[in-house]
Amino acid sequence: MRSHRTVFSKFLRVAVPAVALALGLAAQGAPALAQKAEKPTLTLGVGGKPLLYYLPLTIAERNGYFKEEGLDVTINDFGGGAKSLQALIGGSIDAVTGAYEHTIRMQAKGQDIVSVIELGRYPGIVLVVQKDKAAKYKSVADLKGAKVGVTAPGSSTNFFVNFLLAKQGLKPDDVSYIGVGGGASAVAQMKRGEIDAMANLDPVITKVESDGDAVVLADTRTEEGNQKIFGGANPAAVLYLKRDFVAANPVTTQKLTNAFYKSLKWLEKASPEDVAKVVPEEYLLGDKTLYLAAVKASKPTYSITGVIPEIGMKNALNMLVEFDPELKSATIDLPKTFDGTFVKKASETIK
Repeated sequence: MRSHRTVFSKFLRVAVPAVALALGLAAQGAPALAQKAEKPTLTLGVGGKPLLYYLPLTIAERNGYFKEEGLDVTINDFGGGAKSLQALIGGSIDAVTGAYEHTIRMQAKGQDIVSVIELGRYPGIVLVVQKDKAAKYKSVADLKGAKVGVTAPGSSTNFFVNFLLAKQGLKPDDVSYIGVGGGASAVAQMKRGEIDAMANLDPVITKVESDGDAVVLADTRTEEGNQKIFGGANPAAVLYLKRDFVAANPVTTQKLTNAFYKSLKWLEKASPEDVAKVVPEEYLLGDKTLYLAAVKASKPTYSITGVIPEIGMKNALNMLVEFDPELKSATIDLPKTFDGTFVKKASETIK
């Protein structure tokens, strides 16, 4: 009997500390599973939120992915990507859903901006001409002297036209740029003939096309179009932030990335009808059938992995160098424009 008690007491001396140690380790590990954001309340900027270019943002908002991550996100729509960038640099917002090329341009200007997840693998930008003027403007080379609408001066739509002009030996100031936004105003100005051409995105493009108001000159909504224009993929919308914000708020950055990664996974399986049910009514531009067609046309543009491929970075830089003298003389460290650690972690935990 005594021998049994001796064995049992030895068991307790070994087992109890082991269990306590295991429980202690579990308790230490628990916060890692449910870490709190350093900055749970933050402001995110975007330039033209109703555009399908930024659909992953609307999905994250409307499907509650930010809230799932414990974030209270206020979205400021500045009407153009350049204005969102200015707000980030100025410190009035914390993050931007905007064009990847801004990270390259800001590096050349000494501003350390980094993207953490790719939302669009193709720009989805389309250059059209007003149908009544199509006989005059048969190609990009004919646009010299034209009034060209873009979402906003300094935006990705502006850069796209600059690039197309440069390929034809023209300069940015060979045309007059007019900011038309990314919604009903852009459609109205094209219909009224107030602009000769326009670089914009869906659903605006599908609207002016289907109404017979425009003729397409260049289209980056498809793999074929990107191959023809850029020689391959060219990153579009990304989530970008100041690098010092990322360093000071890694958990917040991870949670933002997680929310957008959930959007990409949702979009991968969603039908145009699913999308139409989620977005605000005003995004449909009063024509649900048209919106469904626009979503279908833009579906290939969204990133599958959230990772910016090396060739995509190079294509984006090559596009900018084509027309931006400052970048021609700048030394750009492309790997610094994208930190893939956050999306890698998201992909490992979100299925």
